[in-house]
Amino acid sequence: MKKRDKLLITMFSSADSVAGQGVGSAYEEQVNLVKTGAPELFDVEINKWTSDPDIQHFHTIDPAFLLRIKDKHAVNIAYCHFLPDTLEGSLKIPKILFPAAQKYIINFYNSADRLVVVNPSFINELVKYDIDRKKIYYIPNFVSKEKFHSLGQEVRSQWRGKYGIAQDAFVILGCGQVQTRKGVLDFVETAKSMPDAHFVWAGGFSFGPMTEGYEQLKAIMDNPPENVTFTGIVEREDMVAIYNMSDVLFIPSYNELFPMTILEAINLAVPLVTRDLDLYRDILFDSYLRGNSNAEFKELLEGLKNDPEMYAFWSKKSTDLSNFYSREHVLEMWKKFYVEAWEEKFKEKWAPADGSLKETTNALE
Repeated sequence: MKKRDKLLITMFSSADSVAGQGVGSAYEEQVNLVKTGAPELFDVEINKWTSDPDIQHFHTIDPAFLLRIKDKHAVNIAYCHFLPDTLEGSLKIPKILFPAAQKYIINFYNSADRLVVVNPSFINELVKYDIDRKKIYYIPNFVSKEKFHSLGQEVRSQWRGKYGIAQDAFVILGCGQVQTRKGVLDFVETAKSMPDAHFVWAGGFSFGPMTEGYEQLKAIMDNPPENVTFTGIVEREDMVAIYNMSDVLFIPSYNELFPMTILEAINLAVPLVTRDLDLYRDILFDSYLRGNSNAEFKELLEGLKNDPEMYAFWSKKSTDLSNFYSREHVLEMWKKFYVEAWEEKFKEKWAPADGSLKETTNALE
């Protein structure tokens, strides 16, 4: 067995090949966190096919990765960003192909030594597919406060001007791919009932006409209500400015894991309004407002718009949530996870070949 001074991790992903995906943002943040946060423990490579690593971490489930994940000479880690059932409502896949697609996804997940979910509610869902509960681990997403933070009034004004939004408008932001399951239709209907607020949807069709509901959604984007702006796909480095020009993050999705946009927005103390999904309760605790209908969304959003004390309260809740998902906490989870995964696979305690870092590795036991 090869022994190195550090564990070599090869990250495999195509998440950054399609613009506007939260998976790509999560991939970027996780890789940067491990590379910069634990250089004393890990060396990290990206998509290096000639590598002979200690650990292979698959961020996407590309068919090209399936053979690689079956390599028993390395620890194989796979991210679970979606369940087989969530393909429906996202992409137009002929129903006849759904069983084959679902079988492939389950096969990929079962091929991993360990699976990582970003929401604990998905553990039970994966078990329903006969995936071993013992191999499923929860590690939350993370967003850098160095990238996402308040930029001041000048940037706020500049970006409102860019999109033709009044400087004194109450701006309600929705984010993500334009898909039916993201609740875009409800977002627009809620906007129609609140003509005195401005609604902005940051995102577009990452998969073009393959998107479920494409024709209906495209028609709305081409002719939106007067108080609704569709930005199209936004480069991630520009999203911090989008949050800065907004007052509320409104996520009416019908299905999610742990939207990166939530972690990004709470770094700026932006209040959250979401659909009342069970999966949010384990990750957002009591730090967000939730509703089950457009009428309830309207009531919550109008409350934030018209009641300064209510707005201040939920802004503070977002700040508290941001502090909980700190860089230090999530980094320690990854350090412990990778080391223990190697030890479990190869049935021995890991220590650098040169005998250094003994104190560090003992701290992870």
